[in-house]
Formats: sequence, C-alpha cells, structure tokens
Amino acid sequence: MEVTLAVKRNEQDFISACIKEEEWAQKKLYEDHYSSMYPVCLRYAVDEEEALDILHEGFIKIFRHISKYTVGTSLSAWIRRIMVNTSIDFYRKKARRRTEDIEGAVGVMNTDPDVVSKMSAQEIISALQDLSPAYRAVFNLYVIEGFPHKEIAQQLGITESTSRSNLVKARSKLKKIILSKGMSNGR
Repeated sequence: MEVTLAVKRNEQDFISACIKEEEWAQKKLYEDHYSSMYPVCLRYAVDEEEALDILHEGFIKIFRHISKYTVGTSLSAWIRRIMVNTSIDFYRKKARRRTEDIEGAVGVMNTDPDVVSKMSAQEIISALQDLSPAYRAVFNLYVIEGFPHKEIAQQLGITESTSRSNLVKARSKLKKIILSKGMSNGR
C-alpha cells in the first residue's frame, strides 16, 4: 500500500509540475511518450511530415489540458486518446468530405485471405498512407482503434453507412495498394 501511495504522490507532483509549465516536466512527458505516439499519428497521416505536425499539435493540446488528467488513471491512455482525437481533427480540417453510401460498395466485398497479417509494420503504414484521408481515418478508427461505426460516424460527421462503405472500400484499396507495391506474401 505504501508503494502505491508513493507512486500516486510522485505522479501528482509530476502532473503539478506540468500544470505549472515547468520545462523539465514538459520535456520528460514529451520524451517519455514521443516514440509511442508517433506511430499512432503516422497511421492517420499522409507522410512523416504530416505525422509530426499532428504529433506536435497533440502535445500542445496535452500541455494545455494536462490539468484535466485524473491522477491514478492511465496517463498513456489519456495521451493516446488526445493523439487520436487530434488526428481526427486534422483530418476534418484538411479533407474534403466524400460521403458515399453503402449501396455503392456492394460489389467491393473481399473474401480473400488476410494479406495484411503477413506484412511488416512499415509496409502497413506505407500502404495506409496511400489511402485517401476519408478511407484512412475510417480504417484506423475501426480496425486499429476499435471504435464502432456509430462513434466513427459521429466523430467524422458522416453517416454510419458511409463509415461502413468507406471501411469496405479502404480494405479493397489496401489490397490493391499492397499487390501493386509487391508487398504480398509472394515477394
């Protein structure tokens, strides 16, 4: 019990230092979470430069709102949620919304074996970055982050059927991208 109290107290002191904008605390927070949050941002971005923009915008939000963090909960999960939301905000600002209905996706369904499971992380990120912003956002939110279509639709300002349609089309496009780049298991 003493260890738990000491850890919670240390976290409280650290968060308090961040709230007071103490440079050492902000630097430590950034350095501790940079390497785990960059890949999250990269999945939503077109390229590395855009991922860095999203990452830095996310850290600005974290520093602005660190006082809203509840000590004792998972700081990493709280930061990750902010990064995902920042990625979504970035998508909203940048993307021209294409709303396509599910009826248009009927012939796009795919029943082939899962090619993605045989790829490296870098190959997957590269293929994701070739998707349109709309497809990339829905794919990331559904497949990677695990959000239901209803929540994706709310976050992106689209209908649930559009979210489903974009997911089906994203998977189909990913397959074409993977095959065209020679990323399939037959290398």
